Amino acid sequence: MRGRVLVAGFATRHVAQSAALAGYEVCAVDHFCDQDLFWYTRDRMQFRDLTDLPETVDRMCRRYSFDIAIATSGAEDLTFPVPLCGTSRERVGRFLDKLEMQRFFEELGVPVPRIAGDGEYPVMAKPRRGAGGWRNAVLRDAGEETRWASLYPDVPYIRQQVADGIPASICCIANGHAARAIAVNEQLLRGNGESAFGFSGSVTPFDHPACAEMIAIAEKIAASSGCTGTLGIDFVIGRDTPRVIEVNPRFQGTLDTVEMAYACNLFRFHVNACAGTLPEAPQAQIYAARRILFAERDLILDADLKDLAPVVSDIPWPGTCFEEEQAIVSVSGTGQTRDEALSVLDKNISSVRQYIR
Repeated sequence: MRGRVLVAGFATRHVAQSAALAGYEVCAVDHFCDQDLFWYTRDRMQFRDLTDLPETVDRMCRRYSFDIAIATSGAEDLTFPVPLCGTSRERVGRFLDKLEMQRFFEELGVPVPRIAGDGEYPVMAKPRRGAGGWRNAVLRDAGEETRWASLYPDVPYIRQQVADGIPASICCIANGHAARAIAVNEQLLRGNGESAFGFSGSVTPFDHPACAEMIAIAEKIAASSGCTGTLGIDFVIGRDTPRVIEVNPRFQGTLDTVEMAYACNLFRFHVNACAGTLPEAPQAQIYAARRILFAERDLILDADLKDLAPVVSDIPWPGTCFEEEQAIVSVSGTGQTRDEALSVLDKNISSVRQYIR
């Protein structure tokens, strides 16, 4: 065993799995505590709301001694009672506020959608804090903005120029002053409803003429950010040039497809980078695709999906209740080409849907 790790945040299965496969003993503090989280952890504690996270982390730390702590989404600015392996709380704050992030991009001189002027439409509206793009929306006039803002009262937001194009991301590993791009990912978004811009999966690697330009920009951002460990840089690839959307200073939702496609271990890369050592860029071995399935109506999942692993992950317990639009399970597919991986993914999704009624 390399050491004992505490992984804490809203969703931790992907990081816990990577850490366990890297040889660490893992405990998790997690909102979902899905079945497969149990496969990769010695112990785990569930919390309901993010306001409960600090106390739950403290309880876990009273139960065990840990060598390091890893923060996933929702825990980035938490003060841990054990050594943090990753970007410090003081450094990470700038990248949890989209207005401060915008200023960072502008100071760095990278291509980014500009802040829209008052009365300018259409605009992309984004809450200043939050991950996954779930509340982002394109607003075409003042009426739409008033209605959208009323859904999230007292939530500060920014108004950006709309960036049309293909969503993509770069997974980087940084040591605080230098960075290495590991993978280019095509991002899959919901595409409809109030969560149209919500993350719903990825395809890795992403073959696009703009990849080299994105890698250069991402490494510049990651190296200049002062972040340590793994971080993601989101882009939209338009007709003229890729534009930067945001920095995610933590393990990303693309971890599964990156590790499948590149036959690498991001947790090991992360720990080594926090100690100062960057990895060599790996070569893709296959194409990997993953998509999150969401409830199309309120339902109770009676089936046990665990026997479908490793095609499925983030596996709920039988009898779990889901409200319409809630994430149910993740499904993956691999192949020697992008089309083959997506074809296998579609077949696997069809098989999984037979159990979701």
